[in-house]
Amino acid sequence: MKLFLSSYRFGGHSDAFVSLTGPPSDLAVIANASDAWPAAARESSLRSEFGPLRALGYRPVELDLRRYVGRPGAFERSLEGFGAVWVRGGNTFVLRAQLARSGADDILRERVRRESIVYGGYSAGACVAAPSLIGVEDADDPGEVRPTTGIETVWNGLGLVNFSIVPHLNSVLDENNSGGSTLQRLRREGIPCHGLTDEQAIVVDETGTRLLGV
Repeated sequence: MKLFLSSYRFGGHSDAFVSLTGPPSDLAVIANASDAWPAAARESSLRSEFGPLRALGYRPVELDLRRYVGRPGAFERSLEGFGAVWVRGGNTFVLRAQLARSGADDILRERVRRESIVYGGYSAGACVAAPSLIGVEDADDPGEVRPTTGIETVWNGLGLVNFSIVPHLNSVLDENNSGGSTLQRLRREGIPCHGLTDEQAIVVDETGTRLLGV
């Protein structure tokens, strides 16, 4: 598997993402973690996402999971030709629900595990790679799921890694100042976890799993 998981965008380690993907090319972007936001805010955040990706040479294209609800085959066909996917931040629970509704969860799991696609994600996009979303509720509101997606909250993650991720440690983006206490709770409950500052990233490749940044 090839994974790049960070707290905020590249966390200063864009070179590591490029190393995983190879020369920048077409890049599938999943922005559905922001589906509960007003449409204008969602669109603005997507435009701001594309800038840094284009600066690295990628050609980002949004694959909006709302278009693929109940149509996993269509999503899989749309994913053809992309060697990497970039999953941005927002509400982890909303993202997870949209992955489930579209069948993108199973498709991404399968493609990542057979190494036919590189998975990059930050904040919600990193958290959803875990086995479970327990603890994420300290920062993200599961109550946004039903009004936004029409389904109940999904509490299992994609299981691409065997630990939970707590992003935005000591960051202004941790609006509830909950990161430290979430880490402590997960550790008390025996749940493997890693906390990330906005300057850190986790890379998984054929050499193993490593933390970038101090």
